Amino acid sequence: MERIPKGIYTPEFRAEAVKLVDAEGLSIDRAAKRLSVPKSSLSNWVRAARAGKLAEVGKGQRLASELELELARTRKELAEVKLERDLLKKCAAYFAKESR
Repeated sequence: MERIPKGIYTPEFRAEAVKLVDAEGLSIDRAAKRLSVPKSSLSNWVRAARAGKLAEVGKGQRLASELELELARTRKELAEVKLERDLLKKCAAYFAKESR
């Protein structure tokens, strides 16, 4: 399971994650791995839920716009293409050296 970009989680997701720890008795570490969320985030949610303030967690976050998501995808793809290009340059130089 892939991580959700920029750690934006719905209140329902947070509540279900806390339920895994509290009701089902999973450790925070194991539940975080199962849900593919950072362990620190899940422990913060559990702490907030036990204090009765889980609904207040994440109030300051805003959802990324479609344009911002597209920009992030494009930047990631560009970084991958640059790595591939650099690898191909190194391979070409290696094989050019071998053929002499």
